[in-house]
Amino acid sequence: MTKAKASKVKANDPLASTTPTSPASKLSLIKSTKTYAKAAALKTVAAPKPGKIDKIIAMMRRPKGASISDLTKATTWQAHSVRGAISGALRKKKGLNVISEKSGDVRLYRIADRAVG
Repeated sequence: MTKAKASKVKANDPLASTTPTSPASKLSLIKSTKTYAKAAALKTVAAPKPGKIDKIIAMMRRPKGASISDLTKATTWQAHSVRGAISGALRKKKGLNVISEKSGDVRLYRIADRAVG
């Protein structure tokens, strides 16, 4: 003779915690649970935080542009990493028109609004 297993009720299960008496009340409970799940999913979606590449782009979009030392301080990267990001991520991947100008002893990088030439 085998014993029937007792059903375990989870504490956080909204369907198990209430005992509706009619099938219509069960249906309304299921619908309200789905609506709550959809609302919770909408609240958790957030805009992505700006990354270091976004900081570089913002600094280079200034009218004056930005020097390598400015960009290294903002990103805490080394100079060769910043130059690689300008070449790879900005020019090649994002297709931005990066202009490099030498002003005295300092090289300034900026992003042009339109393609030159």
